[in-house]
Amino acid sequence: MFQKTGVKLTILLVALATLLIACTATGVERAADTVAPTGGITVVGRGEAFGQPDEAYVQVGVDTFAEAVTDATAENETTIQAIMAALQEQGIAPEDIQTSNYSLWAEQIYGERGPEGIAGYRVSNQVRVVIRDIDKVSDVLTAVTEAGANNIYGVNFSVADPDALEAEAREAAIVNARERAESLATLSDLTLGDIVLISEIIGQPMYSRIEGLGGGGYAPVAETAVSVSPGQLSYHVEVQVTFAIK
Repeated sequence: MFQKTGVKLTILLVALATLLIACTATGVERAADTVAPTGGITVVGRGEAFGQPDEAYVQVGVDTFAEAVTDATAENETTIQAIMAALQEQGIAPEDIQTSNYSLWAEQIYGERGPEGIAGYRVSNQVRVVIRDIDKVSDVLTAVTEAGANNIYGVNFSVADPDALEAEAREAAIVNARERAESLATLSDLTLGDIVLISEIIGQPMYSRIEGLGGGGYAPVAETAVSVSPGQLSYHVEVQVTFAIK
């Protein structure tokens, strides 16, 4: 009886061992199938696309000074209303005119012992204007100057719909990334594989002005046409790409 039980126990242990070996082998085989390949070449590709601007942004304003605060504010309001009327006559929509700054302060008289009184009050009022017809930038600047504007700041140009330029620059960035990776692979005696990871680098400046008018403030002379050159804009894209190696 004991011999039969021992035989059965031996057979059972052999069966369990065989099953365990089979499971272990299968597990190793499956693990080998799921292990991701290691290594690769990571590069940053840069792309650039150029386009003509089709809209402009400008800060237009007026500074006034008077001994009495009521006179300074009244004069400023009269002039800013004339500027607003001139903008509307040039076809600028009300929603494209936005107050960007309004300031009022007293100008002190200083002597040897410090402030000695108030000389008068200065009021500054500025509006941000969107000019959607790029051909009218010069006319708009001339019109607001004739209406009384004595401060014009930062004429900047842009593209209303940059999607096409963005796509063109992104395509160029991918091409540049592959060229860089192929160069590294050749230098390292490797064969470049497929793309395994790609990401666009965020935070780069969208546009850089190639030429044109912009930056600081100026006050054009009335009844003189303002020369404006929109120039050309460039759109930059950077992508980080990882290629597999064979």
